[in-house]
Amino acid sequence: MEHTFYPQYRGTYIQVDLKAIAHNAKLLKKETAQEKHMLAVVKANAYGHGIVQVAKVVLRNGADHLGVAIPEEGETLRSAGITAPILVMGGVNEKGAAASVKWDLIQTVFDPERLFMLEKAAAEQGKQVQVHLKIDSGMGRIGVRSEGEVAEILSALKKCPHVRLTGAFTHFADADGEEETYTRRQMARFENLAAMLPEGIMLHAAASAAAARFVEARYDMVRQGIALYGCAAGNSTFDVQPALSWHTEIVYLKSIEAGECVSYGCTFTADKKTRVATLPVGYGDGYSRALSGKAQVLIAGKRCRVLGRVCMDQIMVDVTGLSDEEAYTGAPAVLLGGQGNERITADEMAEWAGTISYEMLMSATARVPVMYLKA
Repeated sequence: MEHTFYPQYRGTYIQVDLKAIAHNAKLLKKETAQEKHMLAVVKANAYGHGIVQVAKVVLRNGADHLGVAIPEEGETLRSAGITAPILVMGGVNEKGAAASVKWDLIQTVFDPERLFMLEKAAAEQGKQVQVHLKIDSGMGRIGVRSEGEVAEILSALKKCPHVRLTGAFTHFADADGEEETYTRRQMARFENLAAMLPEGIMLHAAASAAAARFVEARYDMVRQGIALYGCAAGNSTFDVQPALSWHTEIVYLKSIEAGECVSYGCTFTADKKTRVATLPVGYGDGYSRALSGKAQVLIAGKRCRVLGRVCMDQIMVDVTGLSDEEAYTGAPAVLLGGQGNERITADEMAEWAGTISYEMLMSATARVPVMYLKA
């Protein structure tokens, strides 16, 4: 087992199973990108799983490109010795443009201003820089939106001899929605604007949900993100495996009488004698306060409800239904992941917190150690 440091001090840690990520990468390559390129999205520290560790595994198991949000993430990968093509999917300022050139990153562009920044940086460094044009087909975030804006980009490229356009892409706003109409409208807009671009460049649009649902949206490359980490995307039936689990242990046990309260604000009042376990984890670790009074944890393979408000460093859970052999000081508890025959998924946690699985996966703060199971 590889690890950042052993979780000896309070028993709270994240575990990442790199074997599960390898399985997911192989499966998604086979199911969605056999004849195409596959870009593994490793932005935001690989959705909380570890950017360098995940990048190395996915590149050995089907991915041939990596996707990041900012040049700093690309720099981290290059500094770790990774040589695969890396696409920076967000915009940059002048310093960011210089960094993308320095670290041989493929930079997303969507206006002449960024092209000229990259041209200046590449000329000063005596290098060429690749760019992918972002087309806003309906996400409403960044990207060219009209034939006129595409024409401006093509005109600006003629003035940038150090910049080479090698791809164009879009992103779907509702690929996992019940209706297909909006996504198909986005595809049509993307194809219309991409037709103005030079032949032979790489086109890509489908992320995890669209890659599973819209075969025709796979184009030259698919971008796999959330599915790589074991969360279902759209109506996918692919057998992806969750890779991240969150563990802690019981640090204290007590029994309270009917009428006694638990945690801040007295939002929980016992209606009967209740056995309460305290776990050393809280919103200071990234265990969201929005989970207060809603979430469950696993102890002895059984679901135990979180009582009252999540504190900065601790939570309390109801272990009334557990025996002394099941609930004791030091007994392992699972906040996210499986124990026995039960599993708490990122989607389930997200539903309790009123958010999405992505946020749950990357919510743990820096004070939570991460342990890696080798692929």
